[in-house]
Amino acid sequence: MLILGEIHPGSTGATKATSTPTTTATTPTTKPKAKHSGSTTTTTIPPSKVVVMVANGSEVNGAAAAVTAELRPGGWDLLAPTNAATSVTATQIYYVAGYEKSADAIATSLHLPTSVVAPYTTAAPVTSIGSALVAVVVGPDLADKISTTTTTTAG
Repeated sequence: MLILGEIHPGSTGATKATSTPTTTATTPTTKPKAKHSGSTTTTTIPPSKVVVMVANGSEVNGAAAAVTAELRPGGWDLLAPTNAATSVTATQIYYVAGYEKSADAIATSLHLPTSVVAPYTTAAPVTSIGSALVAVVVGPDLADKISTTTTTTAG
């Protein structure tokens, strides 16, 4: 106590010493939380880093190939078109964790509402998505739209 009096003359009690560390400890705890929460929302994955599989779940022959061709200008990393394990009644877009924004962007580019986007589960109508991060299962709604805009001759 004698040393404290010589270093900090005029200090009359331990109250100041106790309140200063409390204030200092509170300030750093608050600032990193605000900074951390703001930096989490800015991640964007470029289309070239997103592997996309298009599977035909409609009765329209060549629908997966036509949708793959529609997506190609967007720069997505596209796998070869394939068939779904079962037919579907409407187009659905599935994504693995972390790729919801990419799936939303694909839905928008295909002029579909983002309500068709859902997390991928094994209940999806495809045998396997393999290395794909987003899977588009083409239903008759999209197949009819794509086939009428891409078909140039009647068969």
